[in-house]
This record gives sequence, structure tokens and C-alpha cells, in this order.
Amino acid sequence: MSILCVGSVALDSVETPFGKADRVLGGSAVFFSAAATFFDPVQIVGVVGDDYPFDDLDFLKGRGADLSGIERRKGESFFWAGRYHYDLNSRDTLETRLGVFASFEPKIPEAFRSARYVFLGNIDPTLQHQVLDQVEAPEVVACDTMNYWIEGNRKELVSLLERVRILMVNDAEARQLADEPNLLKASRWIRERGPEIVVVKKGEHGAILFADGWAFFAPGYPLEVVFDPTGAGDAFAGGFMGYLASTGSLAPEDLRRAMVYGSTMGSFAVEDFSIDRFRALDAEEVARRVEEFREMTAFRTREEVARRA
Repeated sequence: MSILCVGSVALDSVETPFGKADRVLGGSAVFFSAAATFFDPVQIVGVVGDDYPFDDLDFLKGRGADLSGIERRKGESFFWAGRYHYDLNSRDTLETRLGVFASFEPKIPEAFRSARYVFLGNIDPTLQHQVLDQVEAPEVVACDTMNYWIEGNRKELVSLLERVRILMVNDAEARQLADEPNLLKASRWIRERGPEIVVVKKGEHGAILFADGWAFFAPGYPLEVVFDPTGAGDAFAGGFMGYLASTGSLAPEDLRRAMVYGSTMGSFAVEDFSIDRFRALDAEEVARRVEEFREMTAFRTREEVARRA
């Protein structure tokens, strides 16, 4: 099955203590698809200007991405420029130009409307509602959001929660949305308003999944070299949703595995600028890192050791 992904398709200029990249591919839909297409085809809906190097997305088509939902307009593409501090956990936005994205109204192609899995990238909740109004009967809807929408369009965002099965936010956004400093309580507040599952991303420290009566923590993969954290959260979402779509299951054991696959793809994203790490990445390397995750987190209780003795 294909995953419908609606989000930004952008150009980024990024500066970190370890290098710089100018006008490279970025945007939530691009990072999501670069990760998700390792597991399942993706149908992308977005908008770009006539300055966008569209041919640079060809490698995604080779992995099963359908780009026919990306509208091309006359004008400038969405552009973001930022500079990261030495710890890479904080950054300064140097410039944001919305370009054609400012008037973006998602138009879901007829061939995409039967999608069973839908990922709503970090866009205005009003537009996220419009997407769901056009999709026939999705089984799993996941969405991302940010503090800007929590502050500026809270009413629409809270009503959107009723239509979403999975909400993916970082720890600060979860606390802000629920007005609750404790993440466990914040996740409960969110789930009471619709989503069955809340995934709280904690950057290099991993992510926590909260569900009804249980939780699961996936650590961040320890890396010696980190070039660019831009898009890591969207790559996490791509790995998470891509794996779930490939299984067609939301069983607890599959959700746990999806968390590990999400952390795995997020870890690849930060190893180079833009989506460059995904261009040469292959399934064997992904499987190897997933196995390393398993070895890092596996343990036995005393009872299990005693039984095996």
C-alpha cells in the first residue's frame, strides 16, 4: 500500500559547526519520503516554485515515490536558512521565505484519495483538515505540528486531534499543547482528545511512544559524526510510518519495531546535509543498524538467566 504524505517541499541553506550547504533539498515531505520509501511507496502532495531543481528528486521516484501530486507554480519555492549552535540542539533561523507555499492549498489527486495511511506534515491545521476532507477512508492518520500552530491556530489543531490516530510532536510541543510539564500526563491529555498513540520525539535522546496502558522508549543511536540535524524528525516519522504501512498493523509489537526503525532513519538523516545520506543508503545498511539497536537495548531479567542456566 502507499502512504499519502502532505507537507513542505523546500530549499534549505544550513550552517553547522561542521560545514555548510546552500539551497539544498529540504522540507517535511522530502525528508519523510526519503526515509519511508525504504519500506513502502509514498504519494507526495506539495508545491514548489519554478526555481526548484525537480530532477534532484528522481532518486525518490526510483524507490517508489509518486511525485505527481507536487504542484509546480511560477515563483519562488519555500526557502529556509538556519545556523546551528555547537551542540546542534539549538539553532537560529536566519531567513524564511514562504514563496508559493504561502498560498498552498492541498489538492489531493484522485488516484491518491484511497490511501490507507496518511501522514500530515507540519503545516497549518486548517490545511491538514482540508487534506482529510479529500481522503476517502484512511485507516491510519498521523500528523506532526509545532509550537507556531499550537499558539496561532490552537482551536483547529485540537479539533484535528479527533481525526488523528497518531500524533508526533517533540517534548516541548507536547507540554505546550497539554499545558502540562509532565510528559506522561501531557500524553494522556492528548490521547483523551482523539489520538490513540502519541510519539514524543526527544532529538538525540530518542523518542517515547505513549499508548493506552503502556509506553515504549527508543534511544537515539550514538553517532561519532553529526553534520546536520535538519529533517531528522521527519525522517524518524518516515521510518516509523513506512514500517507500519509495510506491516499493515498497529499491534504493540509492531509499534515498538516502528519506533526503532524511526530512530534508525533519523540517525541516518543527521550524518550528512540535506537528504544526501539517503541517496547511497541501502536496505542492508538499514537492517544492520536496526540489529545494532536491538543489541544495544536487549537485556535479560534474573529469572530469564536462571531459566537458561
